[in-house]
Amino acid sequence: MRPILTLFITCLFLLPNFVLAQDQSGYATSITRDVVKPPYLKKGDTIMILAPAGRIKDKSSVDQGIELANHWGLVVFLGNHLFSQDNTFAGTDGERLEDLQNALDNPSIKAIWCARGGYGAVRIVDELDFTRFMQRPKWIVGYSDITVLHNKLNQLGVESIHAQMPLTLKLNEPIQKESITALKKSLFGKKLGYSFDGSTKNRNGEATGQLVGGNLSIVYSMLSSDIDLNMDGKILFVEDVGEALYHIDRMLISLKRAGYFEKCAGLIVGDFKLKSNEGNEFGETLEDIVNRVTEGTDFPILFDFPAGHIDDNRALILGDIVELKVSDNKSKLTFK
Repeated sequence: MRPILTLFITCLFLLPNFVLAQDQSGYATSITRDVVKPPYLKKGDTIMILAPAGRIKDKSSVDQGIELANHWGLVVFLGNHLFSQDNTFAGTDGERLEDLQNALDNPSIKAIWCARGGYGAVRIVDELDFTRFMQRPKWIVGYSDITVLHNKLNQLGVESIHAQMPLTLKLNEPIQKESITALKKSLFGKKLGYSFDGSTKNRNGEATGQLVGGNLSIVYSMLSSDIDLNMDGKILFVEDVGEALYHIDRMLISLKRAGYFEKCAGLIVGDFKLKSNEGNEFGETLEDIVNRVTEGTDFPILFDFPAGHIDDNRALILGDIVELKVSDNKSKLTFK
C-alpha cells in the first residue's frame, strides 16, 4: 500500500509541471513546464530602473517610467550608474555589470526594468552571476537589446517580460494605453491575452507551446552560443527595426538552417520597421520572405502582432505557455 501512496503523492507533485496540448490532428501531447514564474508585484514593492546597454541622456529620459511605477504603487530605485556614459554605452562594461548584478542579488528588488535597449548587454551577460537570482527570481522587463537577457533567462528556466521601457514611454499618448495596460497585467498577475481580426497574410492553425524570442537581430546573433534558443515545441516571436529586407532574409534563412522552423510549433511576427531608404530592389515583402523560409511547415503564423519598436508595444511573457489560434475571422494569443 505504501508504494502506491508514494506514487500517488509523486504524481500530484509533478502534475503542475505539465500542461496538455493538442496538435493539428487533435492528438493530445504533454508539454513539460519547467519554467519558474517570478512572484507577481504588489503595491509597496520596490523595482529598479537601470541601463545594461545604451546610454541614457539624463533623468528626464526615465521620468515617465518613474511616474508610472509610482502610480502603480511601486517604489523606484535607480541604478547607481544609470546616467553614466562611455561612448554609446550607459557607462563602462564594469559599471553596467555592477548595476545589473546588484539588482539581481538584492532580495528587496522585486523587478528590474531596463531603461532602454541599444547595444551592450551581450558584452556583460557572461560575467553575470545568477546564483542569488535563482534563489529569489524576479521579473526582468525590456525589449530590443534586452533580448540577450531574455535568452539567458530562458536558458535558466525563468520567465521574463518583453514590453515597454521607460525611455519609450509616452503616458499622454492614447496609442500607448493598451501596451501600458498589458505591462501592468503582466507584472501584477492579471490574465493576459490578445485578439485580432483575421488577415489573409496569416497562416491558419492552432498551437500551444512556450513563447520565446524577441529582437530578430539578437536571436540571430545568439545562434550556436550557449544561450541559443531550443525551439522544440516553442512558439517563436520576432521583431526588428532599421533592417533592410535582404538582411532580414539572411537572418531568417540562418534560423532555418539552424533548424528553428523544423522544430517550432508557431510563429508570431511583430513589427518590422524597415531601413529608412529601403526600396523595392529586393523584390519581396517581409511576408514573402517569411512564407518562403517556412515553406514545407504547417504551423500557424500570425503577422503584424503589435510588439516591437512601436508605440503600441504589447507585453509578452516570454517563457510562459501560450495558446495561438489563427483563423480567417479571428486570431488569438492566450497566456495559459
